[in-house]
Amino acid sequence: MWKFVISAAVAITASSVDAKVVQERVPTMLQSPFHRGVNVLGYDPYWKDVTKRRFQWRHFTEIRKGGFDFVRLVLQAFRHMGPDNRLDPEWLSKLDDVVAHAREAGLGIIIDEHDFDACSTDVGMCRTRLSAFWQQVAPRFAKAPRNVAFELLNEPHDKLNGDPWNELFAQELAIVRQTNPTRIVVVGPTHWNSLKDLPLLKLPNDPNLLVTFHYYEPFHFTHQGATWVGPEIKALHGITWGSNADRAALRADFNTVAAWSAANHRPILLGEFGAYDKSGTPMDLRVAYTSGVRCEAERHGFGWAYWQFDSDFVAWDMAKDQWVQPIKDALIPPGKDECAGR
Repeated sequence: MWKFVISAAVAITASSVDAKVVQERVPTMLQSPFHRGVNVLGYDPYWKDVTKRRFQWRHFTEIRKGGFDFVRLVLQAFRHMGPDNRLDPEWLSKLDDVVAHAREAGLGIIIDEHDFDACSTDVGMCRTRLSAFWQQVAPRFAKAPRNVAFELLNEPHDKLNGDPWNELFAQELAIVRQTNPTRIVVVGPTHWNSLKDLPLLKLPNDPNLLVTFHYYEPFHFTHQGATWVGPEIKALHGITWGSNADRAALRADFNTVAAWSAANHRPILLGEFGAYDKSGTPMDLRVAYTSGVRCEAERHGFGWAYWQFDSDFVAWDMAKDQWVQPIKDALIPPGKDECAGR
């Protein structure tokens, strides 16, 4: 890779292309404030009935005390829009409260619009509603600090694969930039934020873009027994992870992302990863996987957000009101971090 970069640099120097023009075409590498995070509140009753909420404001304090520096706030906002695509004022007030309490606890926050299935099924509807969402939400946080970021849409796939996503992203980014010209905006590739689709992203020369990908490979391990991913995966049990071949595949995948990042001068956020917790997969295997992925992310300087605090894949046990300690320790080692030796 470096031979290619050096050769390209020599070719540019030797040509008549003005060096200033070349520099303007290469985005400055963003210094991301998001390092170790966790996804929150996506499936909490808080959004419909605050009296039934599981997540409490004190949990932000627990997250910060636990060693995390940001949360990724999972929003499914379309269901809170009226016929005119206006967001329910009560829902917007709840969003304001979440952001305020996260910041009060010392956490950064990524506001993630998570209506990915609806958007990937009906692109026309998505274009209208997603634009309406960011037209209403972006101005509310125009004066927020640097560690409040916007993720315009989670996991585009199906009808959004390829150019439709590039076109929709450009449209939504333009809306955000009207009120937030330097806000960090998170963008990921298609096929559910697959690293394999990174080369298909067409990004503008915007220095405040943070590129995300999600990692659940091998899927038959991380999602075995899950009820929402089809009968073949639902029927799987007893799949293991942790062999030399497994770890080599993990490393190769993250090396691929790192090579893309270097070639395109874009920082990386691993926005989701984890192994499903409700199908009997032994804890030691889930811990090994979680630690392995986290280590690879940090080896390359990628920020990361674990999926998720509550609901499934959990890092926090709501019933016991405490961390699921083996998962927490895999994410934030309590002693010497063994990643450096891997």
